Amino acid sequence: MIEPQCCDDGDEHETLPLPTLPPMPRERVPLQKSSICSRSYFMVVMVFFHVYIINVIVLLLYVHYNNGPGDVLATQNRDQASGGSNHHKPPESHQQPSYSGFQRDMYLPRLEGIRVGHVQKVSLVPDKVHEMRTLSLKPLLFEIPGFLSEEECRVVVQLAQLKGLMESQVMVPEGQEELTEQLNLSPDEIFNLLDLNQDGQLQLQEILTHSRVRDGIWLTPENLREIYAGLKADPDGNGLLSLEEFRSLDSNAFQRFLQQRGVKSTQLVRNSRHTWLYQGKGAHQVLRDLKKRVTRLTRLPSALVDLSEPLQVVRYEQGGHYHAHHDSGPVYPETACTHTRLAANTSTPFETSCRYITVLFYLNSVEGGGETAFPVADNRTYEEVSLIQNDVDLMDTRKNCDKSNLRVNPTKGTAVLWYNYLSDGQGWVGEQDEYSLHGGCVVTRGTKWVANNWINIDPDYQRQARYQQLVSQQGEEDAEDEGEQSQPSPEQLHTADSHREL
Repeated sequence: MIEPQCCDDGDEHETLPLPTLPPMPRERVPLQKSSICSRSYFMVVMVFFHVYIINVIVLLLYVHYNNGPGDVLATQNRDQASGGSNHHKPPESHQQPSYSGFQRDMYLPRLEGIRVGHVQKVSLVPDKVHEMRTLSLKPLLFEIPGFLSEEECRVVVQLAQLKGLMESQVMVPEGQEELTEQLNLSPDEIFNLLDLNQDGQLQLQEILTHSRVRDGIWLTPENLREIYAGLKADPDGNGLLSLEEFRSLDSNAFQRFLQQRGVKSTQLVRNSRHTWLYQGKGAHQVLRDLKKRVTRLTRLPSALVDLSEPLQVVRYEQGGHYHAHHDSGPVYPETACTHTRLAANTSTPFETSCRYITVLFYLNSVEGGGETAFPVADNRTYEEVSLIQNDVDLMDTRKNCDKSNLRVNPTKGTAVLWYNYLSDGQGWVGEQDEYSLHGGCVVTRGTKWVANNWINIDPDYQRQARYQQLVSQQGEEDAEDEGEQSQPSPEQLHTADSHREL
């Protein structure tokens, strides 16, 4: 008989007995599909589609977790580098020369946070696997327990003590008055820069933000009201400075008043002692191993890590603290990075530390306090003025650490890594990540030892490439003079006055 169809058009068909019909070729009867058939067809297609998507996801995860860390160097090394997967590469169009003198042959792989609480395995030393946990996505922040052994922590502390520690706080940045004269800013222009909300009046938090950056002194709203009274800067006593009141103040009036009154260590932005330890050729094996480990962790080209700052070791006594701050500043056309100043325009008036990555090591477990606080980690928005509200200052790590969104407990041997800049989407450094604001909570019991490895990268690719070229040329000249192949350390080039090699 004629085979039944899965659906019909509603007409009745007569069924004939087989013996009375001659053999005939089968013909398709054009029938209108019902909703049941359409739904069945849709379900079959969707099943195959989801199976395909799942297979693609599994493949991507397999590729991602089977790529180990390593150096990601120039184009000729990309195919053999194991430090990052292919999705880190910038589009081909961005690998063409973007500056007149230097081809974009370097890119910066970034670790992936996935989500808060995500744990991934990293291989940093032979025969050992570390776990790296994502602590936040804004900023991109990771914690790696057991990064240093107890013996390595002990050696770093002893080397710092042997080198000798100095006070961390400098009250007045060198050359501040000369810089002010060079910029030749009028009181009206300075007022406009400080007036963040452009309401025509300077609020306490607007003055405080400027003073802390400029003078390195941590003032509270109460301190500022005392200064206003001493300078007779606020006749109406409303805590606000109008343009007329601001014009009556000398640019260094605050500084002179504070110097006359005296400043306690607890009133400084930072209350600690520190030193610098060279990690290059000839340094202690522990220091060199630590730098290699950082290179593998960050997956950056080793040349960038080698040309970064030395290891900073810091000691906080009981009562020591470091109020919330950014390790790096935003880079504008008028700003040069300190580490690439040799390759920058010498007329650039401002300098800032361009620290792309911070790797912080805890060298001991603190008896009380001493957490690293991130006041606005994973906030939906960031507004500088909102950091001080109703006399609650989120940047004050002596009083309000408990109000920070994230606090990392200092545990011996643990490392914390975060990015101070976003990506520009083309494999290089982008804008400053304002959520990287952080500080050291006050030590309530005992002593706190930490170390910092900063990876210095200039957001201006041309300047960074030019700087590396200058270092390479200098190394070749030194090798010819000394009869051996050696490359000068960045300390010898641009920080010789500030650091001594151990």
